[in-house]
Amino acid sequence: MRALGLTQGEVTSDLPGDTVSEVATSGAVVNTARRTHGFRESVIRGMSRLAREHGAINLAQGFPNFPAPDLLKEAAARAIHGDINQYAITWGAQRLRDALGRFYQQWYGLAADPEREITVTCGATEAMIATLLAVVDPGDEVIVFEPFYENYGPDTILADARPVYVPLEPGQPLDLERLSAAFSSRTRAVIVNTPSNPSGRVLRRAELEAIRDLCVSHDALAVTDEIYEHILYEGEHIPIATLPGMRERTVTISGASKTFSVTGWRVGWIIAPERLTDAIRKVHDFLTVGAPAPLQEGVAAALDGLDRSFYTGLAMSYRQKRDLLHGALVEAGFTCSSPEGAYYILADFTGVAESHADARGLDDTGFSVWLSREVGVTPVPGSSFFRDGGGRSQARFVFCKTEDILTEASHRLRAIRGGAEPALRQRPLERAAESGLQR
Repeated sequence: MRALGLTQGEVTSDLPGDTVSEVATSGAVVNTARRTHGFRESVIRGMSRLAREHGAINLAQGFPNFPAPDLLKEAAARAIHGDINQYAITWGAQRLRDALGRFYQQWYGLAADPEREITVTCGATEAMIATLLAVVDPGDEVIVFEPFYENYGPDTILADARPVYVPLEPGQPLDLERLSAAFSSRTRAVIVNTPSNPSGRVLRRAELEAIRDLCVSHDALAVTDEIYEHILYEGEHIPIATLPGMRERTVTISGASKTFSVTGWRVGWIIAPERLTDAIRKVHDFLTVGAPAPLQEGVAAALDGLDRSFYTGLAMSYRQKRDLLHGALVEAGFTCSSPEGAYYILADFTGVAESHADARGLDDTGFSVWLSREVGVTPVPGSSFFRDGGGRSQARFVFCKTEDILTEASHRLRAIRGGAEPALRQRPLERAAESGLQR
């Protein structure tokens, strides 16, 4: 199985939901668009279905299993009962855009005009594809740091552009020489995800300044994914748009999903200079029309009503969860760095697989299936976050779960060292449901 690069008509069957690029109907072959042949359905979502199949704890998909803040939910409920249930303004409800303008000014000193420079989207995921479709032309190149969130490669391909990959490994500094070599006259944009999924890197000011210098010298844009901006443990979050020379060439993307634990609400946003916002809003309008109106009211209330103690507590809580899962993975025999931000751990499973006859020699997909079936913990195969050939000995684990779930997952992972897989199968199935399986 490969995260990218399936050829036309190729079949994969390792995970639930695998598909083919040609569909036979009544003896005829129905061809699909070539742009879809270079990637496959999300492996992450497929692993959540696999967790359900095996009754495993879902440490694959990055959604919390704990409640969102009451203030947020109550404001959305009031909006629903107050009949704010029709289309909002296409580029976002006035109240939310105004709240975002205040929020970015207060937190980062970043001034943004709610009328001309802020667009509310159906999550940061839609924000990214809307942006690339709006600013990238066919044949352009987009620099993507590897390992990458699995949407970035397909998004670039859907925009008829070419992704150019530069390594950004967990625990390692950005290779500035390789980054410089990746820029060319064809470079239109660089996608900057900090804190990063899945590497857990938080880019330092010097690294961001190096990216800035290259963008300026090559007349390129920075398209940022800052969805984990408040979930960091080391360093500080510096929006690259705040660096000198970058305000007019940066598209800043973030959203409510991770900060407020509402991944199902699909409320994201884009801050960009007016000339870029005009194009982005046109694409956004024809992609989705707009984000859910009552939920925008809930997010606006949270932005205005939650003070800094909420964000401090969020990071502290996630730090404890990180340390719990990281310690268990290391004790189980995985090799991994402790992330600086976000809530993912990318771990090398070579040592674990070598100690079990039925896991020895498995690639990342086979190992992830084995871990789900035998141990009752489901990660995501590492190759989902690399171009073809990368990540074959890695798996990604999330820790956006309650501590009781992480404690149970840690117990199961530590038991791997004993090598008694059959005993590990005797596990309470309710833990799998409590971990947050998709309904």
